[in-house]
Amino acid sequence: MEAAVLPRLGRAALRHVVDFALPPRCPACGTIVPEPNLFCLDCWRSLAFLGEPCCARCGLPFEYESDGASECGRCLADPPPFERLRAAVAYGETARKVALKLKYSGRPGVADTLARFMARQLPSCGDEDSLLIPVPLHRWRIWKRGYNQAALIASALSRASAIPVELDLLRRTRPTPPLRGLGRRERALAVRGVFAVAKADRPRLQGRHAILVDDVFTSGATAAACARTLRRAGARSVAVLTWARVVRTEPD
Repeated sequence: MEAAVLPRLGRAALRHVVDFALPPRCPACGTIVPEPNLFCLDCWRSLAFLGEPCCARCGLPFEYESDGASECGRCLADPPPFERLRAAVAYGETARKVALKLKYSGRPGVADTLARFMARQLPSCGDEDSLLIPVPLHRWRIWKRGYNQAALIASALSRASAIPVELDLLRRTRPTPPLRGLGRRERALAVRGVFAVAKADRPRLQGRHAILVDDVFTSGATAAACARTLRRAGARSVAVLTWARVVRTEPD
């Protein structure tokens, strides 16, 4: 009995030492918080968490109650190539800060925080035969950054949910220019033909439901290009799961 208790006491003591030397901090502003993967009160209040009622396909928030099957006007007029899109929060200043820290500040641990909040949307995105697939970066971008933030999030989601993850199934065949500042049409053209699934890898995808994972959904050009590629490679259906999504419609 004592032999079993001592290791637990040792781990608890070590945690107190680590927390004293390196206390957990809010992933957005850096304020000390009680536990890892938590936001401080001010940052928490600034986040707009997404959920029902919303468009059944793209998750755009509705201002009124719906039957759970209603779609927004854009999805009805021009259905996207994925069956469902869900995000943890609306894109705003705090959501942006966290995403940028993960991408550009060498803070890969932030992926665990984002995955924790994204996980509550998994029941809306997956089924019993799902695969988690991150939006890929080109190899030059990975060498420069050191990691693919979407792959880190997808791996954390897999650990939390036991849904298998395929980190190298979907590939980016060539680098693309920054999409920021481009209109919807220009973004779509920039990512056309960029993604691929190797013929040898297609049996791993055949008939499966793919959950495409990314940090931020803006115009949807990248997600749409990935979804089309996955469908052509044999995926039965595709859903998209992100940390944040732009709620206001961007001009074309």
